[in-house]
Amino acid sequence: MADQEITLRPQKSTFTELINAVKINPPALISLVIIFIYVFIGLFGSILAPYEFDEMGVGIPLQKPSWEYLFGTDEFGRDVFSRVLAGGIISLRIGVLVVGIAGTFGSLVGLVSGYIGGWIDEAVMRITDIFLSVPDLVMALVIATSLGASIDAAIIGITLVRWTGYARLIRSGVIAEKGKDYITASRALGLHPSRIIFNHIFPNSYTATLVQATFDFGLAILFASGLSFVGAGAQPPEPEWGALVASGRQYVQAAWWIPIFPGFAIFGAVLAFNILGDTLRDFLDPKLRHSMDQKH
Repeated sequence: MADQEITLRPQKSTFTELINAVKINPPALISLVIIFIYVFIGLFGSILAPYEFDEMGVGIPLQKPSWEYLFGTDEFGRDVFSRVLAGGIISLRIGVLVVGIAGTFGSLVGLVSGYIGGWIDEAVMRITDIFLSVPDLVMALVIATSLGASIDAAIIGITLVRWTGYARLIRSGVIAEKGKDYITASRALGLHPSRIIFNHIFPNSYTATLVQATFDFGLAILFASGLSFVGAGAQPPEPEWGALVASGRQYVQAAWWIPIFPGFAIFGAVLAFNILGDTLRDFLDPKLRHSMDQKH
C-alpha cells in the first residue's frame, strides 16, 4: 500500500522546480520582479505616463526632478518620466521581435542542418562562422546603417547577427540526439523526418535556447540602445532609451537627469535578464543543478 502511494504521487513539473529554484535565489527573484515591472511598463506605459512623450512645454525646460515631474524635464520642456515610459514600450517590442525571429529562424536552421548533416550542415556552419568572425555590434551597425537608420533597421540588424547562436545550440542538441536508439527506432518505423525532428528531437534539445533567449532579450535592448546612441537606430523624437541618452549627453552637467534615467532603465533591464539567464543556465545544466540540489 505504501509503495502504491509512492508510485501514484505526482512528480513535480520542471516548471514548478524552476519556480522553486528562483524562489530560493534572491538575485534571481529580484531580477524576475524587475522584468515583470518592465513588461508591465511596456504594456501599459502609455496609460501610466502623465503626459504625451512628445508634448513640449509641459514644464519649464531643464527643470529638476520633483513630485510634479518625477524625472525632470528636457530642453524642450518635455516630461522625461513620460519619455522613459514610452521608451519601455519600444524596448519591449525590440526584445520580443529580435528573440522571436532570431530564435525561430536559428532553431529551424539548426534542426535541419543537424539532422540532415553532410554538405548542408557544412555550408550552414561556414555561414555562421562568417557572421561570428565580425563583432555582433559592428555587423549590426553596418546592416542597420545600410538599411537606413531607424528602429526597424536596428531590429533587422540585431536579428541577423543573433540567429547564429540558436542555430549552433540546436544543431549540437540534434547531433547528440539523432544517434540515440529511440530515433533509430523511429526511422525504422518509417516516421517522416519532420515528425522525428519536431516531435522527438526538438523537445529534447531546445532547453539551451531558453537560456540564449533570456540573455538575448537584454542584449537586444542594449544593442538597440547602442545603435540609437550612435545615430543608426531610433531617430528623434522617438523616445528609445539609447536615443534619450544620446540627446541628453550634452546636458549631462547642467541637467544630469536627462541621460541618467534612461541610462538606468537600460542598465536595469540588461542586468535583470542576465541574472535570470544565469539562473536558468544553472538550473538546466545537470551538473550545476545537482550541486544546487545538494546545497538546498
